[in-house]
Amino acid sequence: MPKDKKQKINRVSNHFKTAVDATAEIAQCYQVGLQAMGKYSSKIDVTQNSKCDGSVDLDACTTQLYPTEHRWDYIIGYNTKVYFVEVHSAETSEVSTVLSKLQWLKDWIIEKAPEVNKIKANVPYFWVQSWKYNILPNSPQARRVAKQGLKPIPKLELK
Repeated sequence: MPKDKKQKINRVSNHFKTAVDATAEIAQCYQVGLQAMGKYSSKIDVTQNSKCDGSVDLDACTTQLYPTEHRWDYIIGYNTKVYFVEVHSAETSEVSTVLSKLQWLKDWIIEKAPEVNKIKANVPYFWVQSWKYNILPNSPQARRVAKQGLKPIPKLELK
């Protein structure tokens, strides 16, 4: 089989890369494995590296398009599903910012990334704390986060 044909078959089988390529605003931002996460790749544990379909630094990729928006950080493809990861300090004072980022992401997925939206995981949104957890229990902020289905976690494990 010619090399070009084999590469094309592999590319088509990676649903994540295909969805990223179909999304004009991030088409040039696909990275192999967790490379797009840079130093934060240590915040993600995958049970099988071969199931990691790639990653996108959504924040860096869309900064020029949305310079004043609160943008979500990363998109990860794993085991044919898409996960959205925000690495951010887990402070009571940061809850509004993270929830603004989540709303921006949800709107962006629907408006700009329908192919990515089609393959998102059942539980797709994760707030990975960049440091320690410091959100006051039973505070209005803690309730707002819980209502959105987010809970800051020290590390994301994808199985």
